[in-house]
Amino acid sequence: MHQAIGKYRWTICGLLFFATTVNYLDRQVLSILAPDLSKEFGWTNTDYANITAVFQFVYAISMLFAGRIIDKLGTKWGYIWAIIIWSIGAIMHAYAIPIGAASSKFLGWIGIAAIEISILGFMISRAVLAFGEAGNFPAAIKATAEYFPKKERSFATGIFNSGSNIGAILAPITVPWIANNWGWEATFIIIGAIGFIWLLFWSMMYEKPEKQKRLSEAEFNYINSDTGEATPVIGHDTPAEAKVSWVKLLGYKQTWAFAVGKFMTDGVWWFFLFWLPKYLEAQYGMTKSDITLPLAVLYSMTMVGSIGGGWFPMYFIKKGYTPYDGRMKAMLLIALFPLVVLLAQPLGASSFWIPVILIGIGASAHQAWSANIFTTVSDMFPRKAVGSVVGIGGMAGGLGGVVLSKLGGGLFDHYQALGHIQTGYTIMFAICAVAYLIAWGIMKSLVPKYKLITDL
Repeated sequence: MHQAIGKYRWTICGLLFFATTVNYLDRQVLSILAPDLSKEFGWTNTDYANITAVFQFVYAISMLFAGRIIDKLGTKWGYIWAIIIWSIGAIMHAYAIPIGAASSKFLGWIGIAAIEISILGFMISRAVLAFGEAGNFPAAIKATAEYFPKKERSFATGIFNSGSNIGAILAPITVPWIANNWGWEATFIIIGAIGFIWLLFWSMMYEKPEKQKRLSEAEFNYINSDTGEATPVIGHDTPAEAKVSWVKLLGYKQTWAFAVGKFMTDGVWWFFLFWLPKYLEAQYGMTKSDITLPLAVLYSMTMVGSIGGGWFPMYFIKKGYTPYDGRMKAMLLIALFPLVVLLAQPLGASSFWIPVILIGIGASAHQAWSANIFTTVSDMFPRKAVGSVVGIGGMAGGLGGVVLSKLGGGLFDHYQALGHIQTGYTIMFAICAVAYLIAWGIMKSLVPKYKLITDL
């Protein structure tokens, strides 16, 4: 009986996985090259933090509008524009110096104090990359809500979200090799161009379920079997949906629960993503190909969390919990695992493998958390509002990332001047370790029990 349903929805999940892989691969290039670029251009930790903070800030603001734009344009065209823009932004990094020089002259003409050319060029490139990349998760979550019944959404989200792990694994494997053979500029160009390959497959294979000719009627009915919404009619366009205002969405505790959860925890993942190469250099003197194996191992571990975390709530759902309540129960257990990061510095004196493994457990837990927190939105909101709510939460997560990155840069420069940069990392790892339990407590207090939003 299960075989007769059809499996095309998993093809769509595969496309989302590929897009998320490219998304994270593009954003990781700079962090892998950061130790060498910092030496070449004389960047301090604060300079690097400012560059990463521009990405996170623009990403945060863009997420708010990306969700609304995805809801307006629809999943197919919203995703197309997103990957075009972020691929161009990724390639722009190769031309950061001329971009910075031209922009510095412009700032001088309008009376704004000049920013160092290399920093300005990378800031502008990161801003364009962030603007485009902000469209990935609102579009992917919306596609998941369109193509999967609620009971499968966290598992599907876990699968496509594991693309972030693959991107993070591929970056330390490919970036140093390309940079050593063809230079750092070619690295940004080659990796940035990959998104255009995905674009061809997406354009050919994605269509709304009710217009998707590759989707069987049995699978279409299965997708819409537990939505709690009016079922669309196969072969017909869905009626235009009324626009839901941000003000109205902010009136729901469910929106705030998602936003607080993202604000508290997204910065942890971004901190690991952007600062681990710098940490391995500062703590163990590792650069270039030295970091390839430890980072590949660490991010390979996160695959377990991403896919396993997406499956985990199904255990509770099968026991009779609502999807939301089952997810929250799973998320509480997941929130305990990052506590092992507290041991990364005390136990890391003898070998870099100890903090790599412990941070890997924390990062794996983040991916398990992420697979579930995204899905709480489609659990509680109708499809027409999913993109906008994900955008609001994404903005909150991006702002949390700005705070954590700026805090880290300041702490590292402060303690480096004192000759104790390890203390800065001890403080940051402690923050990362406890963030999930605090976030879960706030989310649970805002939304103690599952309640579907039906009045939008």
